[in-house]
Amino acid sequence: MKEKPDSWPHKAYKNLDFLNSAEARKIRVLAEMTEPEHRFRQHNIEDTLVIFGSARTIHIDEAKQRLSAVEKRIQQKPGDERSDAAELRLARSRVKLAPYYQATVDLARELTEWSLSLKGEHQRFVVCSGGGPGIMEAANRGATEAGGSSIGLGISLPFEQHVNPYIPRDLQFEFHYFFVRKYWFMLMARCLVAMPGGFGTMDELFEVLTLIQTHKVEKKVPIVLFGSEFWDDIINFNAFVEWGVISPEDVNLYRKIDTVAEAKKYIIDYLTQAYLETK
Repeated sequence: MKEKPDSWPHKAYKNLDFLNSAEARKIRVLAEMTEPEHRFRQHNIEDTLVIFGSARTIHIDEAKQRLSAVEKRIQQKPGDERSDAAELRLARSRVKLAPYYQATVDLARELTEWSLSLKGEHQRFVVCSGGGPGIMEAANRGATEAGGSSIGLGISLPFEQHVNPYIPRDLQFEFHYFFVRKYWFMLMARCLVAMPGGFGTMDELFEVLTLIQTHKVEKKVPIVLFGSEFWDDIINFNAFVEWGVISPEDVNLYRKIDTVAEAKKYIIDYLTQAYLETK
């Protein structure tokens, strides 16, 4: 027998005031741990190809249009010198970053095409992104262009984040807790590709490196740092060794790669040997 909408007392699991309270935080965490598993099982998803990077990366055409518009505006109607310089610097940085959008689309598309070519009743390796714009959008877009499925593990943020249009509805997720989202990123990951990104990208990357370094993750997970120009400029990994805070062999936990073709070959060769070849 169904409860009437205004019936009282409510069952605990129907009491929204309680479920949104501090006391029920553990229940909300458990829900974010459990509900995605239910959906992944429905879609027979066990292996993912995680691609992450900056939400601020845009397509090269859009980046060039924005730069042109800024230059034209400053030329025709200059404003505050410092503000104009900051706006111009940002527009130029978008153009510098933009090629990684298309590289992500291409890599996700080619990995998905390979995955779809494998024998089996369902897609074996599924592209997984953070669900939002930028590099995340590019990853899901590439998988869609290949005719495959993909996952978007979104997160509630006050800016930048929204679900991109290239993710199947049943595989769109929105998390509140970063640590639960990271759990789902890592649990089924069979490779991780880090495109240029900011604090969020660094957070994800170092979390994965730490888990593998400390053997909390025993499975074989190739880590690709795409774009050596960016990574060499941002992080001096060798300095960690020189200061004695990591072991020399720890720099072998990742590989810097500059082309889609090389990344595709490295990942497919790794996955084939680790998961597909009969031992």
